[in-house]
Amino acid sequence: MKDFGGGDLRDILAGVDEVVRTRPIDPKRIGLFGWSYGGYIAMWAVTQTNRFAAVAAGAGIANWQSYYGQNRIDGWMLPYFGASVYDDPAVYAKSSPITFIRNVKTPTLVLHGERDAEVPVPQGYEFWHALKTLGVPTQLVVYPDEGHGFFREENKKDRISRVLDWFSRWMKG
Repeated sequence: MKDFGGGDLRDILAGVDEVVRTRPIDPKRIGLFGWSYGGYIAMWAVTQTNRFAAVAAGAGIANWQSYYGQNRIDGWMLPYFGASVYDDPAVYAKSSPITFIRNVKTPTLVLHGERDAEVPVPQGYEFWHALKTLGVPTQLVVYPDEGHGFFREENKKDRISRVLDWFSRWMKG
């Protein structure tokens, strides 16, 4: 509670540490991909660590403050943040990747469905725009007529191909 993303990222990094410690993994060639809450964690991760060589963030939340007013499912947020954004905007800001955007150095691919009602596409635009403005390698792909989950096979295949291409480009050994 009131530490959205923080504990999750600590757990992810502990898992990465363990895999690097126990397996023949090149620590300079680790990528992170997530969708929905995982997309948020991917966005959050690049603002908190330079541990990953490349990241792909799909349907992620860049700004909890603006997201609160953009989505149609805001009731679930109250137990995690402890108050509405109107009563405690600071608790939302401290878990928003956009608050820490100047820390990002990691090449980041941003993917989003144009008609996503759960995580509206302005979240993806906001994150991508900030990265582009700050000179961080980035690309934004918005899939027309797709929502939070993709239904068209060609878009599902394209998404996988783009993520693999992104990782291949930025995680060369």
